[in-house]
Amino acid sequence: MLSKPNRKEVARKRHYRLRRRLAGTSERPRLSVYRSGKHIYAQIIDDLKAVTLVAASTQDKELRSQSGANVEAARRVGELVAKRAQAAGISSVVFDRGGFLYHGRVASLADAAREAGLEF
Repeated sequence: MLSKPNRKEVARKRHYRLRRRLAGTSERPRLSVYRSGKHIYAQIIDDLKAVTLVAASTQDKELRSQSGANVEAARRVGELVAKRAQAAGISSVVFDRGGFLYHGRVASLADAAREAGLEF
């Protein structure tokens, strides 16, 4: 009898399916999102050089005092990653939802990044 796959395994498979189509370049790096139970993380990655250009999370000093597991915290991370990206000269990215549904915290982070000036 086959066992039911756990949620992390299903999300990992979804992420691999997405990553077959998405790749970040120097001109248009990838904005990758990871959502855990307590925090949310975002990083902008140049896949050709395999280097993280910009990162932000709810564990950063500026955001650590507030809760990290709600939509408002995700919005603050989106604004922070967009601000850091613009400081690094990045204006356009490819959005990688990381196998997570585009809903709730992931959507909030994306919307805030768009409003703060990132194009995707």
